[in-house]
Amino acid sequence: MIPFIHKIITDVVKSRQKTGKSKSATEPLEKRVNNLEIEIVHEVGDFFFLLLGVVSASFGLRGFLIPNGFIDGGVTGVSLMVNELTGVTFSLLLVCFNLPFLILAYFSIGRRFAIKSVMGIVLLAVAVAVIPYPAITDDKILVAAFGGLFLGLGIGLAIRGGAIIDGTEVLAIYISRKTSLTVGNVIMIFNVAIFTAAAYFLSTEIALYAILTYFAASKTVDFVIDGIEEFMGITIISDKNEEIRLAIIEKMGRGCTIYKGENGFAKKGEARKLVDVVYTVITRLEMSKLKTEVEKIDKQAFMIMTSVKDAKGGMIKKKPIKKFDK
Repeated sequence: MIPFIHKIITDVVKSRQKTGKSKSATEPLEKRVNNLEIEIVHEVGDFFFLLLGVVSASFGLRGFLIPNGFIDGGVTGVSLMVNELTGVTFSLLLVCFNLPFLILAYFSIGRRFAIKSVMGIVLLAVAVAVIPYPAITDDKILVAAFGGLFLGLGIGLAIRGGAIIDGTEVLAIYISRKTSLTVGNVIMIFNVAIFTAAAYFLSTEIALYAILTYFAASKTVDFVIDGIEEFMGITIISDKNEEIRLAIIEKMGRGCTIYKGENGFAKKGEARKLVDVVYTVITRLEMSKLKTEVEKIDKQAFMIMTSVKDAKGGMIKKKPIKKFDK
C-alpha cells in the first residue's frame, strides 16, 4: 500500500476508535488498518470490473442494438422493446424497469450488492445517453452476434465486480430459492415471454434475431463468469482455520466442513504437521466477499476454487432470505 494512503487509512481507523464507530475496537490497531486496506483494495477492483462492464455493455447497445432496432433478453430487452414501441428514452426505461429488482436485491441478497447494482445500472443508463458511440454496422447477423457479445461481456464483468446491470438475475435467484426451479430455468422462462411479445408487437424477424443476440450474450457471460448460477467449492488451508470457519458461518451465513489433514510438505524423517482443512460451497456472487474475509484473516491462506455444477441439501439453497453483508 502507498505510504500516503496507508497513513490516511490509519488516521481514519484511529478516528473511528475515538468516536466509538468501530465495531472491532478490541482488535489491535494494525489488524484493523490491514482489514480496511484489504476492503478498499477489493472495492476498487470490483469497481474497475463494474466500470469495464458498463463501457462494454453500453458499446454493445449504442454501437449495435439500438441503432438497428434490435432487442435482447432480460430487463434490458424489455427496455429496448418498449423504447422501440413508444419512443421513450431507453436510459429512463432501463432505470425504471430495474428499480423493483434492485429493491428485491436489497432485501433478498444484501445492501452492499444492491448499492453496487444501483451504481452499475445508473452508470449504464448515463453511458448510453451520453457517450457518442458510432453505429458500427447495419448487417443484421453482425449486429445480433457482436451486440450480444459486448452486452454479455459487460454483464459478465459486472457480476465479477459483485453487481448486476440487468435485474433478471435477481428475480431468478429469488425464485430459485423459493421453488425447485434453477436460476437458468427462471431466466429461460422470462426470456421466452419477452421473445414471444417481441414477435407479436414488433415482428417475427426481430424476435428471431433477438434470440440470436441473447444466445451470443449468454454464451459470453458463461465464458466470463462460468455461469451465474454456478456454485463454487472452496478448499482453504490455513493455520488460522478456526477464524476462517467462524467468518464463513457468521459473516457469510454459509456452512462449512472441516477435514482432518496433514501437511505433506515435509522431508523424509520429519514429522508431518496436522492441519484442519476448511471446505465450503458458495455461489459465484459470494466469491468476492469470501476472498476479502479470508485475506483479512490470513493473506497466505491456500485456497482451491473448483466449479460445482449443482448442489443439493445443506445451507446452499435453503439459506434464509436475509442480509448478511450489512
